[in-house]
Amino acid sequence: MFSDLILRNSNRSRRENGLFFGSLLISIVAFYMILSLSRQDVMVFLAQMESDAVNRLLTMIPVFCGITLSILFFLIYFACQYQLERRKKEFGVYLMMGMHKSRLFTMLLAEHLLTGILALLLGLPVAVLLAELISLVTARLVGMQIIGHQFTFSLPAIGFTIAGFLAIKLGAFWILSSKISRQEIDTLLAHSSGYEKKQKPAWFYGICTASGVMMLAAAYAMSLQRRIWYETGMLLLLFLLGLSGTMLLFYGIRAVITLPVKAEKAKRKFSVFTLRQIQENVRQQSASMAISSLLITAALCCFGAGIGIAASNRPGGDHVPDYTFTYDCAENPHDVFPRLQTVLRENDLDSQFSQLFAMRIGYVRTTDNSHSVLQMDSVLESLRSLGQSADRDILLHNLRSEDYPHLICLSDYNNLLQAAGKPVLTLAEMEAAVYQDCDFTNISRTALLNKSLSTRPQVILDGNPVTLTEEIQSADLVTDRAITLSFALILPDEQFLHYTGGNYEVYINGIIRRETGSGNSLMTTISELNTRLDGIGLQDMGIKYESYLQNMGRQLFYMVAGSYITIYLAIIFLVVANTVMGVQFLMNQQKTGRRYQTLVCLGATYQNLCASARRQINWFMGLPVFVASVSSFFGVKVLFTAWLSSRVQGTREEMLWISAAMIVVLCVVEYIYMTAIKRSSDRYLLTWMQPQREE
Repeated sequence: MFSDLILRNSNRSRRENGLFFGSLLISIVAFYMILSLSRQDVMVFLAQMESDAVNRLLTMIPVFCGITLSILFFLIYFACQYQLERRKKEFGVYLMMGMHKSRLFTMLLAEHLLTGILALLLGLPVAVLLAELISLVTARLVGMQIIGHQFTFSLPAIGFTIAGFLAIKLGAFWILSSKISRQEIDTLLAHSSGYEKKQKPAWFYGICTASGVMMLAAAYAMSLQRRIWYETGMLLLLFLLGLSGTMLLFYGIRAVITLPVKAEKAKRKFSVFTLRQIQENVRQQSASMAISSLLITAALCCFGAGIGIAASNRPGGDHVPDYTFTYDCAENPHDVFPRLQTVLRENDLDSQFSQLFAMRIGYVRTTDNSHSVLQMDSVLESLRSLGQSADRDILLHNLRSEDYPHLICLSDYNNLLQAAGKPVLTLAEMEAAVYQDCDFTNISRTALLNKSLSTRPQVILDGNPVTLTEEIQSADLVTDRAITLSFALILPDEQFLHYTGGNYEVYINGIIRRETGSGNSLMTTISELNTRLDGIGLQDMGIKYESYLQNMGRQLFYMVAGSYITIYLAIIFLVVANTVMGVQFLMNQQKTGRRYQTLVCLGATYQNLCASARRQINWFMGLPVFVASVSSFFGVKVLFTAWLSSRVQGTREEMLWISAAMIVVLCVVEYIYMTAIKRSSDRYLLTWMQPQREE
């Protein structure tokens, strides 16, 4: 009998609070996925390439989990509070019929444990399958076939998920049940009415609303500035303006909420009642609405940051060399290439490469002065004559500081172009080509500089006139993406040796033979060759190497570390914000339930009550979502400025459209939450359609 009562109550609670139960499932899935990150294929692969960085990331996971548990604790606390408040009369009846408080406590504990265990039984299999799907898709997208995909089941992640979830659920239940157990029977049976807060004059709320709007407008204007992320004081001011503006807006909006509500449809049934209910909800829960709006804004911005991180770390140039070798012990740069060839030949590794060629890079050594060695007045003047634009101003600013450029040997760069299947460069004695790595420019800036170079301007290099050719070069010089040049000049070999004085860095690029893979993928071939290179002790010989595999692993780590965490936080923020708003509305509706009963006595139908409550939900949840959507658009622009490299800044407008589509998708998620809350409200209102006894 007692167990049947527990089962019936547990099933009823899940039906009546489907929104909360669904939020628990999503939280369990997200919690397991972040805990099992170390077991996913992509992280196993990255651990081989970037073990230190991966280990540092994994040490941060407990911090994120701790923050998540704290947020989920308050979520569960408020949701359970609503459930217990709704059943106070039921508890009073149990006590009147002779049930001891200890028995009541045992019943509630069993109900909560049953709900929690069911959520874990449903959520954990979904989490495991989803983690596997994400791991498999990520591995296939990056072409990772070094290690075959294996089904992974993280037992520690399962254990920590169960322990953490049950701990916060039982902790919240213990606090709430202690409050219930201290109440007397008459208190439990008494109807809880809505409460009124002392109100200030209408003009005060009007000032708060106007102040909030002005603060948000100022924050939006600041977010449009390109350099905002690099100025700490301005960034802090932007954050404070956005936070304060949102809080003030929702605190004062009670004074103007009547205007848009009245404009909706003034002659609808119960329009006055609906208006008063909306005013009361906004007045009593303005802080909750503001916090929920900020959480939704943070969620949307986190999704935008994830897109920016993934985009900024994707490979930018063409993949040409598979390996880049450097020799630290060589005193003469001319000896680097022959020594490496000798080492590879002695270890039967020279046949693994179809091509080996040097890439010589240096500085101007014909003068001791490192300032104003290169004077580009003609280029700057040509740029100034072009139309006004932000890209032109950035280009002018960058080129003014390029007065001591890197120098690149022409024959080496032509070897790179030949390996890439591109036409080689031809330079006369006093000519030079401009080189800019794609990480430091974008399509529009490149077009502007090419237009300026089309006139073949003459610059001064250490007192000598040099003519610049018409097109910027940007092929990746080496495999290591950490070695990038913002500006350099490609010079004919004689001029290169003259200006560098024979003092330069030598990088040896290698291209492996594709037939050596025996049908394996390029990554598998590189991985096997890495093992052989490590086996001959290159480090002891002073030779270091960077493979395309290691470089790709580094970029992939940045993408995974950033995008996974930001998306995880976005999901948590979104779940918490929507559940808090839903629980707050349903609690307020319960406190004012007698009003609906009065309307029923006056002849209101069930459909009338549901329509009124649904309009209240539209306004109560729609306002925070609308403000968050507007704020997130500007927030995403700030994050794009911070995260996107110069190479992809030119596609920022396109990414903003993608982000806008993402915001629309998330608004659909908000609509689903609102629909779930409306259904819970409808079920609650149905209880008031039956005659109620006065206790």
